[in-house]
Parts: sequence; C-alpha cells; structure tokens
Amino acid sequence: MKDIKELIENVDRYKKATIQKRFDSNKNTVAYILLDGKPRILKWYAPGFKRNMETEYDILNRGSSKLNLPIPIEKDMENNVIIMNYIIGENLCDVINDSKTTTNEKQGLIILLAEWFSRFHRYFKKRDKYQIRGDSILRNFIFTDRIWGVDFEESRIGKPVEDIASMCASILSTDPMFIDEKFDLCKIFIKSYAESVRWHLTNVSDEIAYALLERIQWRPKQEDILRRYSKKIREQGIY
Repeated sequence: MKDIKELIENVDRYKKATIQKRFDSNKNTVAYILLDGKPRILKWYAPGFKRNMETEYDILNRGSSKLNLPIPIEKDMENNVIIMNYIIGENLCDVINDSKTTTNEKQGLIILLAEWFSRFHRYFKKRDKYQIRGDSILRNFIFTDRIWGVDFEESRIGKPVEDIASMCASILSTDPMFIDEKFDLCKIFIKSYAESVRWHLTNVSDEIAYALLERIQWRPKQEDILRRYSKKIREQGIY
C-alpha cells in the first residue's frame, strides 16, 4: 500500500490537499483530507485494482442519491483515485462493541443495519440477479443519525444471504467474540432482514460457518476459535 504523501507531492491536483487522517486498508490507500477547503475522503487504488475502482464508483454513482452511501465527487482515472464526501460519524463496529452502548441501543442499530441491506438489495436487484455489497463487515458502516455504508469495491452479483452471513460472522467475531449477546444480535439481524424482503434466505447457518472460515486468512492467530465456532454453527445452527 502506497503512502498518500507520494500522491500529494507528485500530482498537481492534490498538492494543496491537507491530510487529516489515514485509515487502515488491506489493499488501497484511504485518507480523510481537506481538498479545496472541503472535507473529503480520498481513495487511491493500487494499480491492480482498477476494476475495483470502477465497481465502487458505479455503485456510488448509481446509489448515493437513493441510499445512504457516500457521494462520489471526482473520478481520476489517470491516477486511480476517487474523491468522496466525508461522513462525520462513528464506526459501527466501535459502537456495537462498546460496553457503554446499551443492549436496546445495539438491537436498534442492528435493525437499522438490516433495513440498510434490504434497501440496498432491493434497489440494485435486476430481475433474478442480485447485486450484493460484498465485504460486509461492521467496519464498513458509519453511524450518524442513520446507518451509512462505505467501501463497495468488492460489490458483485451474488446471493443476498452471502451479505447477511458475512455480517453475522463480523458481529460474532469482533471483540468480545462469540458471546450470547452477539448471537442474539445476529438472530435479530436475520429476522429483521427476512421480514423486509420478498425472497427467502436459505442455508444461513452454513453460509455463516463458511464466512467465519474465510476470516482466518486475515486473522491467523484466531484460527482455532474461528474453526471451532464455524463447526458449531454448521452443526447446530445459529438459533
């Protein structure tokens, strides 16, 4: 991953940008900057991820006027950069996992999250094909007075249950991991989503079990616990 200073120092368009904060990213360079005196998110894609850039821009361009998504301000094809508006809020992962957040507050947020997914899937659905957001983890959502989705470069055609299962795996496997409260939140999430769409979710427990195994590549130190709960959910179900 490149240092954003390299872009700012070498591309005229960004030389007057002021870096406010860098964000963690496994693939690309993401930062909160001031550009032309306005708060913006700059996402600088690695050379091999131009297709991801096109995917993300397409989702934002088509959906930001109807859904809670960032607004794309500029697409710089020459430098593999997208500039978006900056959403001031709290990362949903931090809010859900904060001991100061009450159970009722967490459940309310999870219901809002389920509603966000149902709107996303309904909006982008074309006949029998579903556009899923991909990379459905708590850290890819921001809470203000509503839920906002961010980071859509892995969006693709798939099954809605993949998004739902991936989010459940994220809820369960963020610290504190696999506690009863997290299982309860997953049940509320699945139920709320299922009640708001016209299609059925199938093989949810198997999909969650698989999503937990996928996380091992990013979290090898937690392989044992991820495998243990993946097996448990596959055998006993989420309920």
